[in-house]
Amino acid sequence: MATAVSTPPLLTLLVIPTGIGCAIGGYAGDGLPAARLLAAASGCLVTHPNVMNGASLYWSDPRIQYVEGSCLDRFAAGELALRPVRRQRLGLLLDAGIEASLRLRHLQVAEGCRASLGLEIGPVVTTDLPLEVSLSRGPSGMSWGRLGQPAALLRAGERLKAQGATAIAVVSRFPDDDGSEALQAYRQGSGVDGLAGAEAVISHLLSGHLGLPCAHAPALEPLEPDPRLDPRAAGEELGYTFLACVLVGLSRAPDLVSQGPDSAGGPGPLASLAEPGLLLSRAIGAVVAPAGALGGGAVLACVERGVPLIAVANPCLLEVTAEALGLPALAASSYSEAAGLLVALREGISPAALARPLPPLEFLIN
Repeated sequence: MATAVSTPPLLTLLVIPTGIGCAIGGYAGDGLPAARLLAAASGCLVTHPNVMNGASLYWSDPRIQYVEGSCLDRFAAGELALRPVRRQRLGLLLDAGIEASLRLRHLQVAEGCRASLGLEIGPVVTTDLPLEVSLSRGPSGMSWGRLGQPAALLRAGERLKAQGATAIAVVSRFPDDDGSEALQAYRQGSGVDGLAGAEAVISHLLSGHLGLPCAHAPALEPLEPDPRLDPRAAGEELGYTFLACVLVGLSRAPDLVSQGPDSAGGPGPLASLAEPGLLLSRAIGAVVAPAGALGGGAVLACVERGVPLIAVANPCLLEVTAEALGLPALAASSYSEAAGLLVALREGISPAALARPLPPLEFLIN
């Protein structure tokens, strides 16, 4: 009987930018099916919390590395390496602006994850001042936000790190906006996640300052049920908090390893690049991103080094295309087609050989 040949994994980045209304990945963890498929095709997928977080819904897969968005950019640029781990010790950082009843809901989620999922959580720290999060939208409709007390966030994070936390889950009080047209449009599948931009500000700031994996969950009062709810937004309606998916994702998020003393972002650990199992940017074999959102740091860093770019049809508010930027890209009409391209790259099959007509060989003229 012939012995099966195991093809080595193809380290792949999956980027679905937050707050720009992507049809897939712009809602409550609705990018998860695509991430699972691409992880199966590639054998090793690095992606960010926006893709994986579905409030009360989550999926743990040893082939998927959960990396905060700005750290994913730094990994692609070669500033960071990633060290896969068995578990992290999760510090829980709570905004002092969260009301007592809502704070209790979040603490009970953490206790439930300890008891039912076996996660190591603690200590818990409350900021010394309310964080004062505000939400905004740009002229294009993209979401963003501000943090009124960033120093309070960093002080609390420093306390958790000093007490032995190796990854940090942040919960901050976001403004309730129950009656807004934008929120209703989002819940019914035609809008933009109004929280995502501010969440990115918080996680980028804390992770960059501490050199630790960080992710954010907003604290909000529950909404009234909506019979017109879009399935992509339904994950956010199942409980009182968004914290469970963040704790699960961070529980096995890789360590962030600085690749040199001049790396930006502070005090991540240094390690030998020969360390077994360390994921390095030079091993990236492909990057997958929405066809209209190709201007991000991770995509551009990969293309600069000749890493194949798979541009997937995934409508959003942006039109930053390969044609507009002059980038070489493999076009995919869906994430299913992108998975097929990853399998081809993993197996060493030229994607051009799968298309017809097959162009003739190019001859150089003397």
